[in-house]
Amino acid sequence: MVDCKKCLPTAESQADSIVAQDYAQYGSPMDSLPLGRDMRMYEVNLRAYSASGDFQGVINRLDELDSLNINVIWLMPIHPIGIPHSVHSPYSVQDYKAVSSEYGSLEDLRNLVDLAHSRGMAVILDWVANHTAWDNPWITDHPDWYTQDANGNIISPAGTNWLDVADLNYDNQEMRVAMIDAMRYWVLQANVDGFRCDHADGVPNDFWKSAIDNLRSIPNRQLIFLAEGASAALLTAGFDMNFGWDFYNGLKNAYNGTAASNLLSIHNSEYTAIPIGKHKLRFTTNHDESAWDASPVTLFGGTQGAMTASAISIFTGGVPLIYTGQEVGRSTTTPFFSNSPIDWSAHPEMKQFYQSLMKWYKDNEAVKKGFVASQSNSNILALKKNWNGHDAILLANIRNANQTLSIPSNWHGTYTNALTGSPVDVGSSISINAYENLILFR
Repeated sequence: MVDCKKCLPTAESQADSIVAQDYAQYGSPMDSLPLGRDMRMYEVNLRAYSASGDFQGVINRLDELDSLNINVIWLMPIHPIGIPHSVHSPYSVQDYKAVSSEYGSLEDLRNLVDLAHSRGMAVILDWVANHTAWDNPWITDHPDWYTQDANGNIISPAGTNWLDVADLNYDNQEMRVAMIDAMRYWVLQANVDGFRCDHADGVPNDFWKSAIDNLRSIPNRQLIFLAEGASAALLTAGFDMNFGWDFYNGLKNAYNGTAASNLLSIHNSEYTAIPIGKHKLRFTTNHDESAWDASPVTLFGGTQGAMTASAISIFTGGVPLIYTGQEVGRSTTTPFFSNSPIDWSAHPEMKQFYQSLMKWYKDNEAVKKGFVASQSNSNILALKKNWNGHDAILLANIRNANQTLSIPSNWHGTYTNALTGSPVDVGSSISINAYENLILFR
């Protein structure tokens, strides 16, 4: 392996001038990377996913992920964690080019990626570009790579309480080059398929454009880029998708009393604001929400309400995300600063629901591409999608009481229940149980 520092441009050079002469490619890139709405993502909290809390714990459950019809695995940060001022957060990166022994080794990560690829699943890494741990070697070797106060002291990110990390200075071109170099390392040395980029709004968009352009220039491969951010400018810079926070918050509000019909308007508003061909990540939880807010079971009125909220987020549109333990209805919060293994034997009916829902989503083009009509009201989200003569319908009751919905004549007919396979006749009205969802197609 070539010493990459000898390959890098000088500090005066732009980061996008890095060329692919740095690291040997380990393995073979994935033949057919899932892209756009064909992505079905699962976020792995390594500390909760298994009792061992490591890569092997994920390897041992790859068949379970496959049974959920997942095709993109997002691993939360895998790097050694800083010690000074530590809260044991994986987002405090001590070394960008190392694997934490807590999770295993580079060889273990390679094995996980190889085995995921053999099942048709891509693997992306969580990337923390806004800040580092206080004992990252960059602190002592390159203090000018960090934001400093008037007295020359390196500071934590402004406007946050993230005292365990030091803010990076993106006015420094040499630091930008080193950051892109570190990202290239994992694409080439571990054969990963892209990145979920933490706090992407905190990093300049021109850096993201340089980084993404550079990484996409690696020969013979495609990559996935997910921005944890809300700005449409991130998508213009090259990200494939960003977070659908407006829809998530609208969904919580709907379960707390606002009209179900608002959800389609929120979805349309989010998509109107972004470039064509880009997408929003749809979720009812993720590591932040499940740690600091509450679990879907708590937020959406129990296991049945949580399943209906997922049906809404997945059916309405975007790239669906499932988070560690969501599929077995964990009701308590799920920390990621400490280990808290999931009880995988809980709520088998929820696991079956997610397996059936994601398989149907995978196989149904109408739900991913269809033109939308709505018959929604305050209590029921009622959407019909049509694509190439095929229909898909969602009827989702967001209230803890039975509801009746009038159905327009052009929706009438015999459908198949996507989750049970049984026929369903749709006439002039339909009664839907508390927190129930019906997904129908023909």
